[in-house]
Amino acid sequence: MIFRSNRKLTACATQTLRIAIDAHSVGARLGGNETYAINLIKALAEIDQTNLYTLYVTKRDAIERFANRWPNFTVKQTLPHTPLVRIPLTLSRELRRNPVDVLHVQYTAPPLAPCPIVTTIHDLAFEHLPETFNRRSWMQLRLTVRRTARQSAQIITVSEYSRQDILNTYRIPSDQITVTPEAASEKFFPVTDAIELRAVRETYGIERDYILSLCSIQPRKNLVRLVEAYCLLRKSSADVKPPQLVLAGKRGWRDHETLRAVQRESVARDIVFTGYVAEKHLNALYSGATCFVYPSYFEGFGLPILEAMRCGTPVVAGNRTSVPEVAGKAAVFFDPFDTNSLVDAFRRLLPDPEYRATLSAKGLQRASEFTWKTTARLTLEVYERAARAKV
Repeated sequence: MIFRSNRKLTACATQTLRIAIDAHSVGARLGGNETYAINLIKALAEIDQTNLYTLYVTKRDAIERFANRWPNFTVKQTLPHTPLVRIPLTLSRELRRNPVDVLHVQYTAPPLAPCPIVTTIHDLAFEHLPETFNRRSWMQLRLTVRRTARQSAQIITVSEYSRQDILNTYRIPSDQITVTPEAASEKFFPVTDAIELRAVRETYGIERDYILSLCSIQPRKNLVRLVEAYCLLRKSSADVKPPQLVLAGKRGWRDHETLRAVQRESVARDIVFTGYVAEKHLNALYSGATCFVYPSYFEGFGLPILEAMRCGTPVVAGNRTSVPEVAGKAAVFFDPFDTNSLVDAFRRLLPDPEYRATLSAKGLQRASEFTWKTTARLTLEVYERAARAKV
């Protein structure tokens, strides 16, 4: 899957647009939504010095990250952080006081926005897997995202899988949905310095070689089945101790299911929970892993797959939803609903350093096919189309 922008100057492109981006996720440790916003904003700043941007943020970290960096970008704080007040009241009032040509949001827009809306919908997991969300979040998303999707002049999503899902679920006209795939940041690269690799292991309490999984601890990420597969692997190779299993990421909804699985299998010494991983440690944590495993069974994109590949780490990934589209032929796939399928994938990869090296090379090539500059160019084209729409 390689996307290229066929950007040409249009009538709208010759005019200066006032573009607002709701970047409240920045600084809030919101995982993929935060990563998307940070990288898109930085890439837009690199390719576009003409249009005028306003970034609406809520966290001090976001102000420090973006303030006074680019002459055509302004940062404004809109409070409170809670979307139930900020989106319909604070943000709506700000847009009326300071009109813009386009507002870009993720998932949810003000119900009576006075300008065309561009909405990024990464996936519709809340529509298909309500049991993996807490009731409040699920109800909020069901109510607001459907309305926002129908209100939007244009919708952005991050994979062809999600595009088809949005088309089928919301019956949105196909010409209103554009795929702008994500990319691993250029800050990711293979770390080979032994001191740095050892330091990150010590920071997170990792004692030996390790299998890495990076995601929030929640049901959709399928970590219970990963723990069960790891335990089967240990039992089936009692004479050879497998690497530790490192579960990196902040705790989320129903994380107790994963914690209970570890206690039930009595493997607490071999499984490490790191909690939230600081951005400065990610490179070394990915690079030091024997392999990276992504067992999720529902993803709009699966960005950690490309991050691991950019670090030269072999990837084992589930074969459902958008994941094969992202990983291409550069990963070992397994059925995320079949524990034995994951065990087989580990058995194929872990004992074979030559195969891991081949997979590492394929992963580096695959990750290089995705760039945030391409994402930004495609997104800018969407802004221009939206600005031509009637409010």
